[in-house]
Amino acid sequence: MQMIDAPTLKAWIGDGGELAILDAREDGEFGRSHLFWANPCALSRAETRARAILPRLGVRICCVDGGEGGLAETLAAILATIGCTDVSVLAGGTRAWEAAGYVLFSGVNVPSKAFGEWVEHQYHTPSVDPGELRAMMEAGQDMVVLDSRPMDEFHRMSIPGAIDVPGGELVYRIGDMVPSPGTTIVVNCAGRTRSIMGAESLRSAGVPNKVVALRNGTMGWELAGFACDRGRTASFPRGTPASLPLALDRARAFAERWGVKTIDRAALPALLADTARTTHVLDVRDPEEYLAGHLPGSRMAPGGQLVQGSDNWIAVRGARVVLVDDTGVRARMTGGWLRQLGGWEVYVLTDGLAGPLETGPWQSDCPEAAALSPATVTPADLAVALEAGTAQVIQLTRSLDFREGHPPGALWGVRTRLAALRTRLAADRRIVVVAAEEAIGRLAVPELEALGLGPVALLAGGIAAWKAAGLPLEADRRDPADADCIDVYLRPYDRNDGVEAAMREYLSWEIDLVHEVARDGDARFGQA
Repeated sequence: MQMIDAPTLKAWIGDGGELAILDAREDGEFGRSHLFWANPCALSRAETRARAILPRLGVRICCVDGGEGGLAETLAAILATIGCTDVSVLAGGTRAWEAAGYVLFSGVNVPSKAFGEWVEHQYHTPSVDPGELRAMMEAGQDMVVLDSRPMDEFHRMSIPGAIDVPGGELVYRIGDMVPSPGTTIVVNCAGRTRSIMGAESLRSAGVPNKVVALRNGTMGWELAGFACDRGRTASFPRGTPASLPLALDRARAFAERWGVKTIDRAALPALLADTARTTHVLDVRDPEEYLAGHLPGSRMAPGGQLVQGSDNWIAVRGARVVLVDDTGVRARMTGGWLRQLGGWEVYVLTDGLAGPLETGPWQSDCPEAAALSPATVTPADLAVALEAGTAQVIQLTRSLDFREGHPPGALWGVRTRLAALRTRLAADRRIVVVAAEEAIGRLAVPELEALGLGPVALLAGGIAAWKAAGLPLEADRRDPADADCIDVYLRPYDRNDGVEAAMREYLSWEIDLVHEVARDGDARFGQA
């Protein structure tokens, strides 16, 4: 690896070549302060994460940390092990970046959120505040409220009477769901970005209705003193909409306006075999459709979420992005926004679902984990051992998932930092690793064995198997405490204290992003 300084990295960002900036810290730490175009690649899951976001291992990479020393170098070493050939480290990390006079950003999915604010300014997206929406409802106005978030977020809290239509589905399904041009369409999310992007997608596609975003989403609704619904599942009708021809005409015009190209399945292998360019292949349909059958090797990236959090899937600036769906509507709408957001070279795969398909979730290869053969226990055996007091559990899942459910007495941990649990582990009991991903669980076993506390085993099937067996779960919203959730950047409603203040702070942060981006100078929104 080579060490580079901040001015060198700044020049790389602007030179037009492919570049991936990977931050080695855990996501919660990353969210406190990072470079605009950096992608989180936490050491705890680096082997799988890097392979997911780096389709071409020869791409130019710079590893970053917070200046603590060692994390970026460790990530660089891991990348070299998996086959990356052009890896550098930013000397001094984000501290050196700031000392050089460059801008740092807090939060997550910053490029996408900043882009949403830019879109509102650029396109003058109209909006209503919660009080206006409430008055429209009480007056019985001809209107519909469409929530542009995934179902899990909608189920947690929603505007009364809203219907869940994730952002990538809006243009595709609006003709069937809102056939009358006289119906006002209100699009909301939890905060701002997906409200703006959903509303502007409909407007940019030429939908004749009056379309507005709900200013500040469900957070704004609750801050205004109104109650959200909880537990609702109202959603868009499945299947191909009858209004498909109209939707396709609208999406095609939008995509062509922004230089989205098309390619067929026969031409895709040549792109993937190109050793000089990176090609991301992403399926933008609804998750149910993806799991039922998708192009082999493509990753699931629902269109609205891809635009909302592009750095979850696309790590390489200057890369090619191939989008897959069944009819071309969702891929074209997503592609048009990606062109404006990051300037990527975007293709719609016109026949991506013709031919052999895979089912189920995409999984990253991890030869390092596959080479290990840890001892395993079944859920039933672990339950007996816990009852007898002969086993102790370390659960390696997201901290928020641990809060919602874990085997009785389990400890939550972060792989690569398991030594922090040493004083809480008994030397006379077997340690059983319960993971969300088998690869991460396997990799954790030798790390725990190195602590010298006794035998370590892996729960076969992980936390999913424990739940499927109907075995007992404990839940505690304060375990781990907010301050200890280093693996996630807590949303305001994930916090245990100061939720209202956190909501106000978050909304102010989003609004101010457009100014910070202008000061930073590395975004080129709208310059596809």
